[in-house]
Amino acid sequence: MTKNAALPIFEQELQQNMQTRLSRIEGQVRGVGKMLEEQRPCMEVLQQLASVQAALRGVSKRVLRNYLERCATEAIRSGDNAIYDELMDAIYKFAK
Repeated sequence: MTKNAALPIFEQELQQNMQTRLSRIEGQVRGVGKMLEEQRPCMEVLQQLASVQAALRGVSKRVLRNYLERCATEAIRSGDNAIYDELMDAIYKFAK
């Protein structure tokens, strides 16, 4: 893991945006739980789960982009060769 990333890692606007998105996702997940309690039809639950997954993918993509723009770029410029293994790990995690 790159330890040399300049702080702050996330600019204020991005951090607020991600917090807002995650709060919305949290509400969606609670909604799925309520749908299960209410015995809602499977297709309705699956639709909501697909929406939650898409929202999480959106957050993950934005955080990954920030990682590439800030942390990884800085590590490469500083000559930290460990970043290549870290980059490969990140790629494999999100290429599934």
